[in-house]
Amino acid sequence: MWRQDHNGFSHQDPGFIDHVVNKKADIIRVYLPPDANTLLSVTDHCLRSHNYINVIVAGKQPEQQWLDMDSAIKHCAAGLGIWEWASNDQGSDPDVVMACAGDVPTLETLAAVEILRKQFPSLKMRVINVVDLMTLQPQSEHPHGLSDKDFDLLFTADKPIIFAFHGYPWLIHRLTYRRPNQERLHVRGYKEEGTTTTPFDMVVLNELDRFHLVGDVIDRVPGLGPRAAYAKQFIRDKLLDHKAYIHRYGEDMPEIRNWKRDPGETRQRKTRAARPRRAK
Repeated sequence: MWRQDHNGFSHQDPGFIDHVVNKKADIIRVYLPPDANTLLSVTDHCLRSHNYINVIVAGKQPEQQWLDMDSAIKHCAAGLGIWEWASNDQGSDPDVVMACAGDVPTLETLAAVEILRKQFPSLKMRVINVVDLMTLQPQSEHPHGLSDKDFDLLFTADKPIIFAFHGYPWLIHRLTYRRPNQERLHVRGYKEEGTTTTPFDMVVLNELDRFHLVGDVIDRVPGLGPRAAYAKQFIRDKLLDHKAYIHRYGEDMPEIRNWKRDPGETRQRKTRAARPRRAK
């Protein structure tokens, strides 16, 4: 959906995920692996399973690799978890939770986190990646669902959650509607915007890009101080630069097209899983 190449609007519509989620929880599984190793782990699990409808959502373009194979297996076994190497809230409560589900949303979330660290060095962020979508539901609704206690341990009980999702945003609200303090959850996803354009512009048109995610954090985290006004102007100018560049050159800016995580930010790539689970 997010890489249209020359197909334009005709190949956009993540509504299949919504349709499948309507079916019986006993047989439905929906996976959104964020990179190649998690895709391998998820596919291996699905090919070994019986009597389930397994939906795997993955792109066909070369992508960055976030987890080594061992970490990917553990992450997929749990279904979701904190990416410690991308977070900086160890030993304290986060100011904001940056959640993501899907390959492109994960990339944009990690890019947003890098911008926020440079703009607000003292901001504490927790990055949570969701590979098994059904973990967001309560245990009473789906076999893979998290208990309210585990959900609050991961996502906190009261901090703002900025959730970047591959599909329609309201599906995340639907899956989590029984969780407490729903008003703190803000989801960005596909919103029926698009045309034959550059990959990053597709994300910008749907306001799922790194700059809109940064804006959400500025709007929803109190106490960022006078630096917030300058950061808002920075992301506004970056979006203007993006539009001007693609109109002139027909491709994304090099800083977008060639973006990689800052090596200075990279720690050992481990993920803290919510709990081990893969029996079903």
